[in-house]
Amino acid sequence: MDALIEKLKSIEHGFKHIIEAGDLILKDTSISHLEFGIKLLEDDAYQIRMLATYLFGQLSVKSSNALEILETRIAKDDNWRIQEMLAKAFDYYCQTVGYEKSLTKIKSWINDKNPNVKRAVIEGLRIWTNRPYFKENPELAIQLIAKARFDDSEYVRKSIGNSLRDISKKHKVLVDNEISNWNLADKKIMFIQKLIYK
Repeated sequence: MDALIEKLKSIEHGFKHIIEAGDLILKDTSISHLEFGIKLLEDDAYQIRMLATYLFGQLSVKSSNALEILETRIAKDDNWRIQEMLAKAFDYYCQTVGYEKSLTKIKSWINDKNPNVKRAVIEGLRIWTNRPYFKENPELAIQLIAKARFDDSEYVRKSIGNSLRDISKKHKVLVDNEISNWNLADKKIMFIQKLIYK
């Protein structure tokens, strides 16, 4: 296991090697995966914290503790790669549980005070209207994403703009209707609007 961890530290780009290592660890039934993941979070190397994030994403479907760690600890990590992995982890949770059954958790995360938690939902579920349930309910997807538009974080607002631009390719009228209610005098809102129509 130590050799696997050290090898990951030498690879700087991508997610595939992290996922492969995570799957190997999850097959090892001799260890407590939750405890092992918590230990990995203490590592200085972002690659190892990415691995922990992947593990918690996989475990979150059956472990409320794992899901809580994603939301409360991993979302506070200041490395952008960890946040990308968090978005993938949250989407895995929603996909496995079912997007409709995950609505309560989706709404909870999209209203969180931490911008990284909000962004994990918005970015993780892209393209929202390609996902089961949201494919049949594009208006709800648009409303949920748009609700976060007042966030001070440009990181979040950029994700909103990109997500709504994705959706507008198939549902332009619905996105236009949503934006028609926005206060475009607000520079933060205008920033999102420009991203949608660029």
